[in-house]
Amino acid sequence: MTAMSDNHSSNGDGRNNLTSHLPDGGSASTICIPEPMGSTDFILVNEDKRRRGAKLKESASKISLIAKEKIQKGCTRKLLFKRLPILRWLPKYNFADAVGDLVAGITVGLTVIPQALAYANIAGLPPQYGLYGSFFGALLYIIFGSCKDVPMGPTAIISLLTYQAVGDKGVEHAIMLTFLSGCVILLMGILGLGFVIDFVSGPVSSGFTSAVALIIVTSQIKDLLGIGKYVKGNTFVEMWTAIIENFEHVRLADTLLGIICIVALLALRAVGTIQIGPKDDEKKTMGQKVFNKFLWLVSTTRNATLVIITGIIGWAIQDDLFVLIGVVPAGLPTIQPPPFTGYTDEDGTFFSFSDIVSNLGTGIIVLPILAILENISICKAFSAGKSVDATQEMIAIGVCNIGNSFVQAFPGTGALARSAVNNASGVRSPLGGLYTGLLVILSLLFFTPFFQYIPKTALAALIIAAVIFMVEVRVIKPMFRSKKLDLIPGLGTFIFCLGIKLEIGIIVGVGINILFILYQAARPKISMERLFTRDGAEYIMLTPDRCLIFPSVDYVRNLVTKHGTRQGMIPVVIDCSHIYGADFTAARVVESLTNDFAARNQPLFFYNLKPSVVAIFEGLQPKDFVIFYEEDDLDMLLKRRQETA
Repeated sequence: MTAMSDNHSSNGDGRNNLTSHLPDGGSASTICIPEPMGSTDFILVNEDKRRRGAKLKESASKISLIAKEKIQKGCTRKLLFKRLPILRWLPKYNFADAVGDLVAGITVGLTVIPQALAYANIAGLPPQYGLYGSFFGALLYIIFGSCKDVPMGPTAIISLLTYQAVGDKGVEHAIMLTFLSGCVILLMGILGLGFVIDFVSGPVSSGFTSAVALIIVTSQIKDLLGIGKYVKGNTFVEMWTAIIENFEHVRLADTLLGIICIVALLALRAVGTIQIGPKDDEKKTMGQKVFNKFLWLVSTTRNATLVIITGIIGWAIQDDLFVLIGVVPAGLPTIQPPPFTGYTDEDGTFFSFSDIVSNLGTGIIVLPILAILENISICKAFSAGKSVDATQEMIAIGVCNIGNSFVQAFPGTGALARSAVNNASGVRSPLGGLYTGLLVILSLLFFTPFFQYIPKTALAALIIAAVIFMVEVRVIKPMFRSKKLDLIPGLGTFIFCLGIKLEIGIIVGVGINILFILYQAARPKISMERLFTRDGAEYIMLTPDRCLIFPSVDYVRNLVTKHGTRQGMIPVVIDCSHIYGADFTAARVVESLTNDFAARNQPLFFYNLKPSVVAIFEGLQPKDFVIFYEEDDLDMLLKRRQETA
């Protein structure tokens, strides 16, 4: 017999140091008390000031030495290359990389400019602020970013979260939100708190994304119909209520142009999927490859094409037929710190720093978490099976947002649609962001006079045509087939995001998931088998599938008691192979369980219990607590029980 007991000896073996408590109170275990390592006498010494000062200097010297060692370990070449990824890829940069980045950067830039104008509208800000957030962060990401496919800038989800956090409180609130969000993301990266996003499960993420898509579509319907100045509201219900109440103000020209733009954008999107010639690219002729590339380019630049054409229409007509976005200030933004000392709005109301933080509320926490989630998802999607440095990405996005706050931008992160364009354009390194940023800077310097003629309905159509594909209807069927219960947190998130606020929906979805996890922890599965020992003695083997913690112990106790009494008075063995942890409540229940079985003289044994768990149970010194580690020991235990009965 290898080991049986609830007592430890000092031979250093996690199994062979156990013996069994027998019903008569006997025990074969021994307790070894080690010899004291030093004297127990105390000597009082009166030290003079000089000696005391010397000790203080010695302590300070030790602390200084430890701090110096920590700093030296933290300032290694390896860590420097890890936290500044540009040092890894820039020395290997070549001409082919430069060409790929140039093409990809310009292509993404043509996508970013119209999107930035539209996303500023979602955020409830003037259009130039979308452009302000599309160049400096992209340049900073070149230094700190670890994923070549991520173009840093405003996104639909972050723009909507900005609108819900800022509302109509002013641009200064949005700029401060950018700074605070960057600080939160950077701090999470430094402290390694990226695990927080693991609490947002796939169903919750799908429900949230789908709700966001519908809210964004709703927010753009007002501009599509030309009634943006009449419609107010933050939530899905509030906006649709306002749209219905102001439906008599709908402008026919804006509506028709918006619908035509949506149809054109969807058609051009489909054009990009057309491929002529054989499926194998190597078998295609040069003409077929060029034509397919032309179709892809037409599809990819559809947003820029739409903005240019509708801008020309708006410039040619120049009357009140369409609602235009208005004058966009030319030039780069003024580089200045966020309003740390507060600001006074147009109405003469002063907002202190504490007022701004209070007004932003939970957006300071929710927006950074969603920004991280969105960016990490993109990195994983384009990682090609490689590991993603989530900590470095959080540091990069945090630094980019902090930098953006000094150029008067609202929050941003990586965008999936632009990342797909970047990847498909053949980007080779994060340096592609340089050309994207330069293109945005050129647009701010030279093209802003043209932007004022772009109809708002065209930008609304651009957003609607993009975000309708974010509604993840396609995941419902596989989720239903895989695990129907996962529909509950997803549906709960979706409903609460639409009906109340986005952060409430996220909290509800995560809360439902946590409840499911707690329920599973409280209701472990226990398999039962009727087996026989080598000597032919019958016994019941009960196998819990997880650890014993306070929510589950009463449930386990009831199941063990039920199976033990239903099958008669035959011995019960609990297979503890899957029990890797326990707590005080579990120890109390095990003590009670062993007493109950002993009272009715029914053998109860614990098989293969981890030594760490044994130590927890032994804390209460339960009687008749018997464990064993070899199946052959069961016959011997049963014989000893019979002898002592």
